[in-house]
Amino acid sequence: MKSIIPVLTIVVAILLIWVLAVIPMNMHLTADQAQRDGLAVSPETPAERQEYNGLGLSLRNPSLLGLTFVQERPRLPSPHQVAAEMWDTIVMKKITSKRSLVYHGWVTLSATLLGFAIGTGLGILLAVGIVYNRAMDMSVMPWAIASQTIPILALAPMIIVVLGAIGIQGLLPKAIISAYLSFFPVVVGMVKGLRSPDAMQLDLLRTYHASPAQGFWKLRLPASVPYLFASLKIGISASLVGAIVAELPTGARAGFGARMLVGDQYGQPLVTWAALFAAAITAAALVGLFSLLERLTLRRMGMAHA
Repeated sequence: MKSIIPVLTIVVAILLIWVLAVIPMNMHLTADQAQRDGLAVSPETPAERQEYNGLGLSLRNPSLLGLTFVQERPRLPSPHQVAAEMWDTIVMKKITSKRSLVYHGWVTLSATLLGFAIGTGLGILLAVGIVYNRAMDMSVMPWAIASQTIPILALAPMIIVVLGAIGIQGLLPKAIISAYLSFFPVVVGMVKGLRSPDAMQLDLLRTYHASPAQGFWKLRLPASVPYLFASLKIGISASLVGAIVAELPTGARAGFGARMLVGDQYGQPLVTWAALFAAAITAAALVGLFSLLERLTLRRMGMAHA
């Protein structure tokens, strides 16, 4: 219960700021609509015009401020509008419908999981090589760090164009971009975890004449499990971001990225915000799943979970 209260406090604070921000963001639209409907006086003097253009305070009826929360195409949607759009596109639409966020979510999730599997496998292999091979430690690790300085928004179109030129399209290019973002946290976490055993533990293995393979399976790998799960939780979120970013430059017709594009191109901010929140919920669910697996695994291994 104590851990939930701080989270709820942050959520309530964000919602409060969001609600308060809706009024000034949508006031211009509300003032224009009220003027067209004859509910507000048209500004005549320069002073009134400046006031009207600023916060729309020339509205004679303060109750019209409520219209800022129900605009059809608002600059900033209100929380209940986003919730209603998500309910409509997640619950009320068939999952096979092209307007269903469940359908689009699966398209993005499939690329996310494939890219995450590729990135995790590559990251673990590189980490083992870095720990056991000094040449790889001196050469691969700096390049892995340098690779993360390239903006993914610049790299994603290049990858898609190059792979498309050789006939590779669809799921794999998006998965490669997801893998690019997810492998680095795994590399760093696994290197840290595999090097976490202290000198006394390593000396004990040498005393027992343990081989390097035995040292890896009996000591280094079990010691790296907490670090691995911490990296996996970061990597799965980064992988989802990579899949969404990969959908943007291709003009994809399916996926969370495609829904965001539709909302931006056709002036439907509710579509964009609903897809954005659905992606955030998906990421939270994936992180929660790995947290559960971490708790079960560490308990099975006899490790205390902080």
